[in-house]
Amino acid sequence: MILPEVRDPRMVTIRRGGTLRDEDHQLLALWAADCAEHVLELFEAECAKNSRPRQAISAARAWARGELPMMGARALGGHAMGAARPLRGAARCAAYAAGQAACVGHVAEHDLGAAAYALKAVRAARGDAALRAERDWQRDQLPAEIRELVLEDQGSRDAICWSVFSL
Repeated sequence: MILPEVRDPRMVTIRRGGTLRDEDHQLLALWAADCAEHVLELFEAECAKNSRPRQAISAARAWARGELPMMGARALGGHAMGAARPLRGAARCAAYAAGQAACVGHVAEHDLGAAAYALKAVRAARGDAALRAERDWQRDQLPAEIRELVLEDQGSRDAICWSVFSL
């Protein structure tokens, strides 16, 4: 479970009563896609012929560019998560990261789902020291426009994201 019981209005679009601007929502999707893509090799090493997670990452980016409707990206995210279900360990988490990234257009909070699953994938493959290095890499990729928002969100949702942001 990566979604909070009470939603932060800063992570809800203006159209839905929050304060999240479209430009920032798109940046969240692109950052989530970067996080997922950075660990995609952990899935592809085990399932080289399964392109669903890679398609989900592409869908997240296409949604952010306005080239794919939200429901299309969300559907491809579901397919990536379907690819994850029969797996275990790093490959499973990497596929879930891709699925979460594709769903950011639907619910912005999925950005941390992508990041957290990517961190879980790295931890499963390489341990806690690698997780911390990956977390730092993720934070280095944050655009200035959303950096404070994401870091504050990581602090508030760390416990429901397996505490991967505070290790």
